[in-house]
Amino acid sequence: MTDTVAHHETAHAAAQEAELPAAQPADVEAAVLAVGDRARVASRAVARANRAWKDRALLAIGAALKEHESRILAANEQDLESGRRNGTSKALLDRLALTPARIDGLVAALENLAGLPDPVGTVVRGQTLPNGLRMRQINVPMGVVAAIYEARPNVTVDIAGLALKSGNAVILRGGSAAAHTNRELVAILRDTLVDVGLPADAVQTIDEYGRAGAEVLMKARGRVDVLIPRGGRELIQNVVLNSTVPVIETGEGNVHIFVDESADEDMAVEILLNAKTQRPSVCNTVETLLVHSKSTVLPAVARALAERGVRLHVDGRTLGALPEGIAGTPATDYDWATEYMDLDLAVATVDSLDEALEHIRRWSTGHTEAIITNDLRNAERFIAEIDSAAVIVNASTRFTDGGELGLGAEVGISTQKLHARGPMGLTELTTTKWIVQGEGQVRG
Repeated sequence: MTDTVAHHETAHAAAQEAELPAAQPADVEAAVLAVGDRARVASRAVARANRAWKDRALLAIGAALKEHESRILAANEQDLESGRRNGTSKALLDRLALTPARIDGLVAALENLAGLPDPVGTVVRGQTLPNGLRMRQINVPMGVVAAIYEARPNVTVDIAGLALKSGNAVILRGGSAAAHTNRELVAILRDTLVDVGLPADAVQTIDEYGRAGAEVLMKARGRVDVLIPRGGRELIQNVVLNSTVPVIETGEGNVHIFVDESADEDMAVEILLNAKTQRPSVCNTVETLLVHSKSTVLPAVARALAERGVRLHVDGRTLGALPEGIAGTPATDYDWATEYMDLDLAVATVDSLDEALEHIRRWSTGHTEAIITNDLRNAERFIAEIDSAAVIVNASTRFTDGGELGLGAEVGISTQKLHARGPMGLTELTTTKWIVQGEGQVRG
C-alpha cells in the first residue's frame, strides 16, 4: 500500500475512533486479556472437534451469511457512508464494500474450505528408529490466532473460517472503518457456532476497545500464539515492531510484470487488462509494467489500458513509444516504489532481462512478479532469480490468492521467509508436534 493510501486509511480510522467513548487503560487491559483467556479455553474444544463437526460449522456459517444478507449489507452501508463522509479514498471504499456477489464469494470460500482435507493430524514425517522408537511429526493447531486488519470485512469471515477448520480459536481486531459490518458478522459467526455445538468464544472481537485494545493484544504473549497484521504499511510495521506475540508478517504488493521481446501481443493485452483493471484495490494487482525495447506489444497494451481508464506513469523511452492519442505522465522514483491500488500503472522500457531483474530487485516488495514470454530460457531464469513469494509465468498476477490457488481462502499473503510465505491457508495456521512411542527404551 502506498504511503498516501495508508495515510488516508489511518486518518479515516482515527476520525472514526475519535467518535468512540474513551475506555480506561486498566479496563481495556483486563477486558482484552479476559478475551484471550476465553479464547484459550475455546481453542481446546475446537482442537478436539473432528473434521465432520468443523465442516458442518463452516457450511452452517455460509448458510447464516445468506440468511442474514440484508442485515449485513445494511451495516456495511453505514460503514461506507461514514467512510464517504470522512473522505476515504475510492480504493479503500472498494476494499470496505460488501455486495451480494461478494457475500456469495464468502459463502463459496467456506464451502471450499469444508471440502478440503483437515490439516490437523496430518503426518509430516515418521519412521521407526534403530532403537525401536516409533516417531511421527504431525500438524496440530496453533491454539489462539489473532488478526489486526483494516477496512476488509471479508477478512473477518475468511480468517474465522480458516481458524475453525485448522482447529484454532481466533481474536479479531477489524478496525473502526468496518465497525458496523464486523459487529454483525461476528455476531452471526458466534450464534452459528453455538447452533452446531461449538463454543461462541472460538470467534471473538476486540473492536470495541479501539487502538488501546490492539496494543494490549500485541503484548498478550502466552494468551495469543500468533498475530497476523493485514493492512497498510504503517499498521504492519507497528505490529512487527511493537508486538511481543510472534508475528507472521504480511506485506504490500508492489507487483511487476515483465513483457519480453518474444511475448505474444494478444496474451500480453489480456493479462495486463486482468492484472490491472479487474480489481485495482487489492494487493495482487500489477503496479509496474516493464517492456523489452524490442517488443512490439506496447502500443496495443497502452491503448487497451487507456480505454479502461488506466493512467500511465512512464519513463522517457516509453513516453516516446506511446501511440498517438495515448497520454503518459513522466514517472519518478515515487512511481516505481508505489503500490497505487487504483487505476494507475508505472511503465518502463528495458533493454534486457537482466535490466528487468535489476529493476524488480530494487523496487519489489517481495509479493508477486510475473513474466510474459515465449522463451523457455527467459522463463526459467526469471523463476530462478526472482526472490518473491510468488513468481508467475504467462498468467495474471491476480492468481496470487488463497482461493484461486486451491487453499479455500487465505489469512493473508506473507512476504516473510520464516514458517509461511505467500498465500496462507489451513496448513499455515498449524504448527507441528512430535509423537514418540516406545516400549521401555532409555537413552544410553
